[in-house]
Amino acid sequence: MTIIGVPKEIKEEEYRVAMTPAGALELTNRGHEVLVEHNAGIGSGFTDEEYIESGAKIINSADELFEKAEMIVKVKEPLESEYNRIKGKHTVFTYFHFAADKSLTEAMVRSGATCIAYETVQREDCSLPLLAPMSEIAGRVAPIMGARFLAKFEGGKGVLITGASGIVPPKVVVLGGGFVGANAALIASGLNARVTILEINIDRIRKLNEIMPKNVNVAYSNEYNLRKEIKDADVVIGAVLIPGKAAPKLLKRDMLKEMEAGSVIVDVAIDQGGCTETSRPTTHKNPVYVEENVVHYCVANIPGAYPRTSTIALTNSTLSYVVEIADLGWKEAARRDGALKEGLNIVDGKIVNKAVAESHGMEYSEVKL
Repeated sequence: MTIIGVPKEIKEEEYRVAMTPAGALELTNRGHEVLVEHNAGIGSGFTDEEYIESGAKIINSADELFEKAEMIVKVKEPLESEYNRIKGKHTVFTYFHFAADKSLTEAMVRSGATCIAYETVQREDCSLPLLAPMSEIAGRVAPIMGARFLAKFEGGKGVLITGASGIVPPKVVVLGGGFVGANAALIASGLNARVTILEINIDRIRKLNEIMPKNVNVAYSNEYNLRKEIKDADVVIGAVLIPGKAAPKLLKRDMLKEMEAGSVIVDVAIDQGGCTETSRPTTHKNPVYVEENVVHYCVANIPGAYPRTSTIALTNSTLSYVVEIADLGWKEAARRDGALKEGLNIVDGKIVNKAVAESHGMEYSEVKL
């Protein structure tokens, strides 16, 4: 039996929870004990009573939950106020995004905990099954937020993303044609925008050309094409990901000076540091700021705006891995499942993910299973 703790997320305006009552029921039916912090699910529409009906126990304080639990399942990375709750006995399973936060990395190294990052769990085909559900949602939300902040009263240039009769539709440029970028392009095209995806992988370019609607163009990503495309872009969506590494700074400050005033950048890559030189994390309460006359939307937990949908999608993807770890222990689970092994970032005070170590100039150690 494994004791699994589900704490309430404390990041500002984070309403998701790491496990639904359905997930709790699956684990308790397998003989595990699930501890859920009081009102952890309320932001996603799940009451304590629903968790109790699923066999979970409600814990009144985070301190007590961390003290009792062996495995911690979260949504977002631990915040500084949570660092001292995490001990060597814990296996912590969440979105860490270590490459963007050296202090978090150092804190988890000091803790001695086993840290398994959703975002680096990777299958042999290079797919990222635990990043995919939130990437899908973030990608689909990005054009909606771009459309919102194009409004004049929001600081934008006053352009309607759907266009109107007799007017050339607005232009959306998507940086990266992966899961986030493809979903962003799909929604933007459905809103009638002219869409250009910039992608570096030729095979992916061919695939996108096959599956995207006619109002989506796909071009090779290089500095020349990037500068050319963003000059008249109404919305630029940053959707570049290198698993475990900081996002590349594709948009330089001088490039923004070539964009029209009131254009909007939606930087979905902000969790990994952002893909523009001018990006810095924002919140749902204060989602935008203006640099070089361009509106920047850099919310670090975009799916948190729609927590009910996001929580269900997340649990649908993470639960099988939670079950593996709970049933077998993290070490045996990682031995049997290569994708889960890729999720190991920090073990016994050592960084075992090379990309994370390189991002901070810290020592890398090969994981021993």
